[in-house]
Amino acid sequence: MAAPPRVAVATSGGRDSTALLHCTLAQARPLGIEVLALHVHHGLMPQADGWQAQVQRQAQRWGAGFASEQLAGAPAKGDSVEAWARQGRYAALARLAHSHGCGLVLLAHHRRDQAETWLLQALRGAGSAGLSAMPRRAERDGLVWCRPWLEQPREVIEAYVRRHRLRVVEDASNLDPRYGRGRLRGSVWPVLQGAFPQVDTVLAMAARHAQAAQALAEEAATADAALVQAGDALRLAPWLALPPARRANVLRAWLQQRLGQGAPQTLVERLLAEAPGVGPASWPAPGAAVQRRRGELRVRPDTAPTGRRQRPS
Repeated sequence: MAAPPRVAVATSGGRDSTALLHCTLAQARPLGIEVLALHVHHGLMPQADGWQAQVQRQAQRWGAGFASEQLAGAPAKGDSVEAWARQGRYAALARLAHSHGCGLVLLAHHRRDQAETWLLQALRGAGSAGLSAMPRRAERDGLVWCRPWLEQPREVIEAYVRRHRLRVVEDASNLDPRYGRGRLRGSVWPVLQGAFPQVDTVLAMAARHAQAAQALAEEAATADAALVQAGDALRLAPWLALPPARRANVLRAWLQQRLGQGAPQTLVERLLAEAPGVGPASWPAPGAAVQRRRGELRVRPDTAPTGRRQRPS
């Protein structure tokens, strides 16, 4: 007999994820779908053991499965605690989902979260990829990640919690001014919302516009890559024949593919200005070097000693 389908809910114990777990269970039971609460213990707060225990008790009382993982290590000096926690959290959630046979992971982000993410990305000078904020659905790490409440206002979720009298975790770090999102929530957002009451809706709409622009940019990059790429190289002659916007767009996509991460804007700008030159040249990139030889650009592992890297001609 085949095992029943399973869905995982990422559950911190906070208001939004507790409500999502409760609601998912109510919808899944009549369909014969098993629900698993996934909890990641970040090890950053003294209350984290208690939060994990609360999520486990709730999940068991409501009839959900429970699985958790505690992150190892800590952010390196100078690293962003928020980025370290986010990367570790998603990696842990993926491991937990795979190990328990869940192909779908639900995340409790709502419209306010989307608006905050858009604004934080804008303040970092992000392009359309960053301003796309969070997708409603994504396939990554062999899993489907969904945010079913991404269009829902925060107030609706708060009303759900009150109606069902759900016990939730109150994490003071969400308003900690040491973190960008904490400063935004504690100091900026109340003022912004007072001046522009529809700010959640408007910025979430801006994120959707950015998602559409990014999808179009990716389609254009795929089409142009067929013209300018030869294996892992970017051929300069056909690349330079493209209009400037498409030239920059396919360059970013090629660098992303070869570096395994988004390229710094400074590197993109230097290549746009300097790559059309002649003769061998090299530009530093994250963990690598972009080299120009025989009318092509290639990305090579950076093995040059500090201070002896070849400069553009």
